[in-house]
Amino acid sequence: MILGKAQFGVSTFFASSHSNDKCGANGLPLTPNSIKIVGRFQYLKTLNHPNVCKYLDCVRGKHERLMLVQEHYTNNLEIARKTGKYQREESLLRLGFEVLQGLTYLNRHGVTHRNLSYQNILFDSEDKVKLLDCGVYYMTDYGATVRFPIGKMTYMSPEVFSFGPVKIDDDTELSTLPSSSPKVDVWSLGCILLELVTGKQLWKDSSLQNIIKKVTTLAKNEDDAFNFFVQEIQCENEIKGLKESTLQLLRLCLTVNPKNRPAPCELLQHESFVQCNLKQEMPKNGYHMFSTVLRCRYLELPVLSDGDKDEVVDYLSERSMEEVYYLWKLAGGDLEAVLKKVGMIKAKPSVTILPILTLDSGDVLGEGRDQAELWDTRVVLLSLDQLRQRLSDMDGKAYYPLLENENSSRDAIPTSLSNADLANTANLPLVIKEKDIEHQFHRVILYERLIKGYPYKRNDILREARVDIPPLFRHLVWAAILDVKGDIQAEYESIDKETPTGTDRQIAVDIPRCHQYHELLASPTAHAKFKRVLKAWVVSHPQYVYWQGLDSLCAPFLALHFNDEALAYSCIKAFIPKYLYNFFLKDNSPVIQEYLAVFSHLIAFHDPELSNHMEGIGFIPDLYAIPWFLTMFAHVFPLHKVYHLWDTLLLGNSSFPLCVGVAILQQFHDRLLSFGFNECILLFSDMPEIDIQQCVKDSIQIFCRTPKSATYRQHARPVAKKADETPNASYYSRDYNDQASNELSMEPLSLDELKSEKGPRISAEDLLELGDYLGNGAQRSPTKTTTNVKPMLLVIDVRSPDEFRRGTMPGSINIPFQSAFSPEGDLVPCSAVATLKQNRGQVKVVVGSRGRNASNFANELVRLGYTRVCTLHKGIDVLRQTGILTVPPADL
Repeated sequence: MILGKAQFGVSTFFASSHSNDKCGANGLPLTPNSIKIVGRFQYLKTLNHPNVCKYLDCVRGKHERLMLVQEHYTNNLEIARKTGKYQREESLLRLGFEVLQGLTYLNRHGVTHRNLSYQNILFDSEDKVKLLDCGVYYMTDYGATVRFPIGKMTYMSPEVFSFGPVKIDDDTELSTLPSSSPKVDVWSLGCILLELVTGKQLWKDSSLQNIIKKVTTLAKNEDDAFNFFVQEIQCENEIKGLKESTLQLLRLCLTVNPKNRPAPCELLQHESFVQCNLKQEMPKNGYHMFSTVLRCRYLELPVLSDGDKDEVVDYLSERSMEEVYYLWKLAGGDLEAVLKKVGMIKAKPSVTILPILTLDSGDVLGEGRDQAELWDTRVVLLSLDQLRQRLSDMDGKAYYPLLENENSSRDAIPTSLSNADLANTANLPLVIKEKDIEHQFHRVILYERLIKGYPYKRNDILREARVDIPPLFRHLVWAAILDVKGDIQAEYESIDKETPTGTDRQIAVDIPRCHQYHELLASPTAHAKFKRVLKAWVVSHPQYVYWQGLDSLCAPFLALHFNDEALAYSCIKAFIPKYLYNFFLKDNSPVIQEYLAVFSHLIAFHDPELSNHMEGIGFIPDLYAIPWFLTMFAHVFPLHKVYHLWDTLLLGNSSFPLCVGVAILQQFHDRLLSFGFNECILLFSDMPEIDIQQCVKDSIQIFCRTPKSATYRQHARPVAKKADETPNASYYSRDYNDQASNELSMEPLSLDELKSEKGPRISAEDLLELGDYLGNGAQRSPTKTTTNVKPMLLVIDVRSPDEFRRGTMPGSINIPFQSAFSPEGDLVPCSAVATLKQNRGQVKVVVGSRGRNASNFANELVRLGYTRVCTLHKGIDVLRQTGILTVPPADL
């Protein structure tokens, strides 16, 4: 829904507080009511209808304060009634019809307004009805989480008074009474229409007690409420001119017995509306990325007249409300500051809010809560002037970026489509870029267009995601990266998520401990969603079992897709096979042990000093790294860091998390070297603060400096490369397991073999690629001084001199294993050893015949602190078929 002529309004109220010592049935402290409200509020953000004000945000403040932001207009029914417009029957019926349309939409989505009043019926720039505060009753759990009644007392229906105050059960944290039916809004509408058409006010001089007494009497006797009100306000003359159908409409609205009173959807079919030719306006749901509905169904092309060409266009008003509100916050928008400025938030001296006495039961006696904290109907408009000022220098073309350029061909190196716009912020830290309004403006505008072109524009989304992902669209971008497609809602709904299973108990135990510092995930609404999504995955994957950690994997997706469980489930479904293939088998020990063995190899490959120290004190990856990889770091990092990490991780392949693990260890390199076993255990028992952006940067460098085959795992998911995938869609997404196997490829190794070797093995095809061998069998010599370009690797042949002279790799050096080391364990000095020491930064590939000599030599190099050491898989013999082997010069 675009901004148009709408404004943003903020209102505030307080949730009720729990007693200090109360706990739920699970023994945990009760969830604060403000968190419950925030959780239930999220659903209201999904409501879009021409007659309903859109909700945008619910911010939790101090002392259970909540601030609501929603679409707002200055013109309301309180102002319009003074004109006498709605004493005309036609205008009255149009008003009632539009209100009923909005109520019907709300009812279809499980929401009852129960708060109708003159102030809550607004009019937009086209004089159409917009219902305000339509979700307060829903978000407060039907009034159970606040201390004030929901709704205007003079318009409350008889059944509302008969229910009494809503209470909440502390054990279940649920309200003990059923919610009001949608028919209560029909009664309220009838009261408002009767007042409008007669120009008189109901219960004008009556006290609240008198109103309750009379309404309950009506309910008890089931009197004719319409005639009662006519006599009460003496408006017989005012209603004489009304049509019989209109009078019947009012009588239906004011039916005392709710069983006989029509619901809003039924009242829309009333003949009075038919006579006025009023037709229902169907809401436009718009385009959804993951649906079988044609995206062009609601396509509307702008039509510009000749007079519009010179008109100044307000481009910001053509953006969606979510985008504008997001940019408003980046432009310095502060809800608390706005409310403080108008006196709706007042700071009291601390001494005046101290309790006089606290009883043993936890009840507090003393200073009562300020009445202003109960319910404040005032709405404060949020000024967009500061935002417009910040964006005043933006050219109109910036709102419509081109999606095709000269670099859009399939073979071109991918670059950002908004390079010119990112020139000033490209090198800034990500946390700063996410707060920079100009940067986010260009990114949001671009991503909004790309997402609408998904899946056709998926490769462009991948390219832009390499630069950064704006928080506003992170949820959809992640889904696009994971290639989620199809009718995901139908698939999710087809899964049985209600039948009890053997994992229910463990899920119920894990959920209340998963990222509960996060306001959304701590709410009962989130807990229910957690359970459904987790059960859906377990039920739909019978070959797997529920392992602790699956809840942590679910948390980032659920937090981002809070209002779309189907999309959260689909993302998890795509994420787990890519990064955690077979990790959730009932017997996952071979998979995890192989993963940890490869991780140990990478540590030794990039940081042999740390690897030797950790091995020496017995601090092996099994003791600290399993939670890292089983949850892809979602268990050990807070969500805001997980988001930044996964922005990059999702672009990588299944081996990229291993590089993240190495990058984490490198951040603690100096501390770990100075620690013993106990200190290391304590360090990782609670993950210390880590620079996540540096970790991501280091991970990419580690990945790019690691031969592909060094991360080979036989238990990794074999994935064939898609024919339509852009070659450079992601520069660190290539996976060795994606390649077709041949004689030069890697082969599975037993776990014992993996654990016996300190460094990784690489395949012959990786050796040929990294060595830059030419077609004639020559290689750039490592000692050649006519060029500044060094080869990427150094081949160390550990066979005997006789075997070496019969054929070896071009440019390799010979250090026979049998005579390589002195009794003290050091390398025996020679020209080849000198060459080795001069090329410490290169990848060192140890080559030998079949047997243990090559791997043992590599192990010794790692022990001596040489970096980037690996062993050629299958030995020198695998290269004979390539014709690459040559006879070395006689002087070597």
